[in-house]
Amino acid sequence: MLRISNTVELADWEIQISQIRAQGAGGQNVNKVASAVHLRFDIPASSLPPFYKERLLALSDQRISKEGVVIIKAQSFRTLELNREDALARLRELIREAVKQRKVRKPTKPTKGSQRRRVDSKTRKGKTKALRGKVPV
Repeated sequence: MLRISNTVELADWEIQISQIRAQGAGGQNVNKVASAVHLRFDIPASSLPPFYKERLLALSDQRISKEGVVIIKAQSFRTLELNREDALARLRELIREAVKQRKVRKPTKPTKGSQRRRVDSKTRKGKTKALRGKVPV
């Protein structure tokens, strides 16, 4: 079971985890041992609440395919168990971030004083730059 929140859990059968060989340098061991993890999670076929599914499918994340399958590859640790835990933690964090409420932006205007200060500094810089010209002979 993967606990997302107090009310939402994912069953083990919903998450497919397969072993693969890790990429990159690592000596002889990396070529022999399949210690990396490939995690697949199908969002539309899952038991997540509809709100969670909508938010996840609306994300523009490269880990989510067009069909709505989350694919996470974990290979940063040497052991299979640590890579499995890392992949599950990354899936949990992805789902939590997707359903987090965002603060609504309140549109604001710059104050009159700040506008005046900005224009004054621009004119001061312009005068300084005008003095950099060639000196008349």
